[in-house]
Amino acid sequence: MDLALWISAGLLAAVALVGGISKTFVPKEKLAGAAGGRWTANASRGFIKTLGVLELLASVGLILPALVDIAPIMVPVTAVCWALLMVGAVSTHVRYRDGAKFVVATSAYLALAAFVAWGRFGPESFIA
Repeated sequence: MDLALWISAGLLAAVALVGGISKTFVPKEKLAGAAGGRWTANASRGFIKTLGVLELLASVGLILPALVDIAPIMVPVTAVCWALLMVGAVSTHVRYRDGAKFVVATSAYLALAAFVAWGRFGPESFIA
C-alpha cells in the first residue's frame, strides 16, 4: 500500500507541476484557446496565476516533506487541499461543458488525492 500511495502522490505531483507551470507562465489568451481552458477567458490573470502557484506548491507538498522527512504531515494536508481544488475543477469543467474527458480526468485526480489523504492520515501515516 505504501508503494501505491507513493505512486499516486507522484502522479498527482506531476499533474500539479504541469498545470502549475502552464497557468503560471502561459499567457491567458493561449490558455483560453486550449482544450479545457475556456474558463480562463472569464477569469482574471491574477486568479489564473494564483491557481498556478498553488498547483506548483502542491507538486512540492505531495512529495518533498515525506522525501526529506521534514513535516511529513504536509503530504496528506496537501492531498486534502488538492482534492478541494479538484472539486472546483470538476464543477468548472461541468459548468463550461468541456466534455466528459476533462470531468473524468479531474474526478480521477480527486479520487487519487482522497486516496493519498486517507492513506497518509491513516494506515500508512508517516507519523508513528
